[in-house]
Amino acid sequence: MASIAVNGISFGVGVDTILQNVTFSLEEGDRLGVVGVNGSGKSTLLKLLSGELEPDTGDIYTAKNSTVGILHQDDTFNIEEGAGESVLEQMYAAFPELLRLEMRIGELEEALKGETDTDRISSLTGELESANRRYAEGGGLYFRSRCRSMLNSLGFDESYHGLPITGMSGGQRTRIALARLLAREPDVMLLDEPTNHLDTETLEWLEEHLASYKKTVIVVSHDRYFLDRVTTKTLDVENRTVKLYACPYSRYVDEKKRDREIAEKKYELQQREIARLEAFIENQRKWNRERNIIAAESREKAIARMEKVERPADEPKSIRFSIDSSGESGNDVLEVKDLAVRFPGRELFSDLNFLLKKGDRLFIMGKNGCGKSTLIRILMGAATASAGEVEYGYNVTVGYYAQENQSLDPENTVLEELWSAYPGLTQTEIRNTLALFMFRGDDIEKKVSVLSGGERARLTIAKLILSKMNLLILDEPTNHLDIGSREALENALLAFPGTVIAVSHDRYFVKRLATRFVTLSDAGCHSYFGSYDSFKKELEGRSGTQSVETAQPASSGKDEYLKRKAEAARIRKAQRRLETIGADMERLELEIVRIDDALSGPEGSDYKRAAELSDEKCIAEDRLMQLYEEEEELREFLGDI
Repeated sequence: MASIAVNGISFGVGVDTILQNVTFSLEEGDRLGVVGVNGSGKSTLLKLLSGELEPDTGDIYTAKNSTVGILHQDDTFNIEEGAGESVLEQMYAAFPELLRLEMRIGELEEALKGETDTDRISSLTGELESANRRYAEGGGLYFRSRCRSMLNSLGFDESYHGLPITGMSGGQRTRIALARLLAREPDVMLLDEPTNHLDTETLEWLEEHLASYKKTVIVVSHDRYFLDRVTTKTLDVENRTVKLYACPYSRYVDEKKRDREIAEKKYELQQREIARLEAFIENQRKWNRERNIIAAESREKAIARMEKVERPADEPKSIRFSIDSSGESGNDVLEVKDLAVRFPGRELFSDLNFLLKKGDRLFIMGKNGCGKSTLIRILMGAATASAGEVEYGYNVTVGYYAQENQSLDPENTVLEELWSAYPGLTQTEIRNTLALFMFRGDDIEKKVSVLSGGERARLTIAKLILSKMNLLILDEPTNHLDIGSREALENALLAFPGTVIAVSHDRYFVKRLATRFVTLSDAGCHSYFGSYDSFKKELEGRSGTQSVETAQPASSGKDEYLKRKAEAARIRKAQRRLETIGADMERLELEIVRIDDALSGPEGSDYKRAAELSDEKCIAEDRLMQLYEEEEELREFLGDI
């Protein structure tokens, strides 16, 4: 049974078309992942599906009597007036019809207590039975317990339930909005970046919950791990239109690549055939005899009858960059000794010890509020520990990415923000760097205050890569980045020859990069070596008890480390070759132009010299084609990583 159907909808703002001729449908129980670059129209599509926006053309159909609920990205939680200020009361307000029935049932029961008129008793009793039936059918017997359960699952235990909603942070209010939507269980659930503000444990609970959800889910997310575990279908939003794939994210990536290769091949083959026919037509017209004219006209009709294959639209551009090291540090990069952070009545962590070695990519893991960002700030010298010390090794230079891009000045323009940080660079150098991060034309004159979350993240990374460092400290660097930008950051970090410390809830990002872990929890602080998969197994108690700092890496962890090191070397080699290949191609192109000039001049009249020049041109053209193919292979390799 169709749950929702979209037929030819288009939507624009002013002269800008955001979505055009969008058509797809979902069955009840489908779980759809919506993917695309930032600004492609994903959030707009969700607002159209929820009824918040009206399409300019086309129609949206939902199953009869179905309910639709939406969680907006970074939802600040709409407070229900007159429902009480506490977290739990605001959760109950998601069920206004049940609350009204409760009130009416209470009124009817009170009215019956003193009623003696038989007819009146019969009328009140009938209404009461009807109200009780509707209350039970609507979930009135368990909606309160469901609200409490959802809050607990999303990190709000009983101690939060009576607190005022107005005292919650933006991230907490977004999680409460998610809890309220999940408790309501709409027939079509629309989720815009629901994984923001969730720690790994809560993320895994949400994945299991949505994977078993019997109704329809449509989710916009850049979390590739989440998409693979939750969704059954993928909607690709690109170039103002969409294409539906009947598979989760990872399979969609392969299918989309294959579809594009097929489309490009069809277009190329047809263009070759058209070129062949046009050359035939031109030759026939040169002869200009009747039979030649007939043959030419026949081929022209053949071209006209062809169903033309459209050239595939260019893929959306994404950032691509590398991170240069300031030079080698000592083998011991950073040592943390007996570190502790305590507040009155609360201890975040204590007895934290680890030694960071050159080339490590260390991820700090733990629940929200366990002290991960506090630890990062201590390492940067922006906060003070209650006990313990931090010692940096020889020749260590640090680059820092702050969570939510707090280092940006909202009053600066994009150009000013970068230039003020690096006044020694020319405007051309600054503009070229900004162009790498998709800031072109009028974009560089935008105020930082009006930038989207993704734009602010890209600008922060642009500032970071211009500084020279051999230790990168990153606090949630993938927040607000689309999938293409996350992949570019992953590739740059894989090729970075220095050391990395990071906090991230993006498990795909962690899985590709991590070589070791430090966990902060109520059970204490522990250090683990190896890949993300081996780390997860060890946490689950399936791979022994070796988890202290003095333990040596397991052989599988060492193998994984060596494999990643080799992969990083391959990436660096490919990037270096890609930088030099352009100069070789330009030299050959100039050489071919020189030979063509010579052939059209006096040297072309000497048949011996003309033959030599033609041979030189053939050699140059063959070499140029080899370089074109090599460049394409290198870009494909770097793009697939």
